[in-house]
Amino acid sequence: MKSITLKFILLVLAVASLSACGSDSNSGAPANKPKPKSMLAEEPDPMTNKGIGPIKEVKLDPEVDQELAAKGKEVFEKMCTACHKPTEKFIGPAPKGILERRTPEWVMNMILNPEQMVKEDPIAKKLLMEYNGSPMANQNLTEEEARAVLEYFRTL
Repeated sequence: MKSITLKFILLVLAVASLSACGSDSNSGAPANKPKPKSMLAEEPDPMTNKGIGPIKEVKLDPEVDQELAAKGKEVFEKMCTACHKPTEKFIGPAPKGILERRTPEWVMNMILNPEQMVKEDPIAKKLLMEYNGSPMANQNLTEEEARAVLEYFRTL
């Protein structure tokens, strides 16, 4: 009798376990679960997003200011190369082609205000996750230094 009772209990547990897995996979019918929202749906257009920080507008001349770019290269090499390589992904993203992906204002605000950007800007939040939660360090650059770095990025 104990053997039959034990088998019955095991059978009930097995049936309960299988029914807890849901029936969608067995029926072949698609699940009626809502899909999670994509972060992309919540992001502003990267080519209109100016980011969060002191920079509201940047005017870029059609020609690169080579003197300013040279200063920017010096700043970049001194302050940024621990995490960024000019043309390849490293600890942080490569700046090559950044102005094809982001506005100049966004780039400068990310340089000048990284803490607030990763807290409030949806693109910066996504980048933080993409780069394993390694936040960009605030190098305390001046607006002039950040502008020079931006000009250097135009030469890459």
